[in-house]
Amino acid sequence: MPIDDAAPTLERVTYADPDVVTLTEEVQAYYRAIYGGPDDSPLTDAELTPPAGLFLLARLDGEPVGMAGWRRIAPVDALGGERPAEIRRMYTRASARHRGIARALLAELESTAAAYGADVMVLSTGGIQTDAVAFYRACGYTDVPPFGHWAASPGIVCLARRLPA
Repeated sequence: MPIDDAAPTLERVTYADPDVVTLTEEVQAYYRAIYGGPDDSPLTDAELTPPAGLFLLARLDGEPVGMAGWRRIAPVDALGGERPAEIRRMYTRASARHRGIARALLAELESTAAAYGADVMVLSTGGIQTDAVAFYRACGYTDVPPFGHWAASPGIVCLARRLPA
């Protein structure tokens, strides 16, 4: 189905939503292709449910085209934040890229995390994902020391951005 230039709609959903499961399978296939295996870091629906976190599904013309979530994590050495929220499962289908989906998702993640009291948004990604790294840096994210499940992995890139009070 062709996608037009309409604005995306964002829905708060559970991580177990069937469309999210499909998109997660797609992103895991991508990870297997570029890393040789899936992202095996633990992630549960409860972590992505308010007030511990939140998950979003993006649609264009009713079709699921992207997803992203945040979860609370223990403080990390990232921009002095004491109440960090970590971005998880940020993904936009290739057919919908460069249409503002990721920016809309990121803006809503930052807004909702701040509303739930987070003071810094953090994430980790692989340096091999140069488009993702460039996207986050263009959105004001800066490099921080490695943290979390992938901290010791070669090529890990950890980024953070202070959230407005």
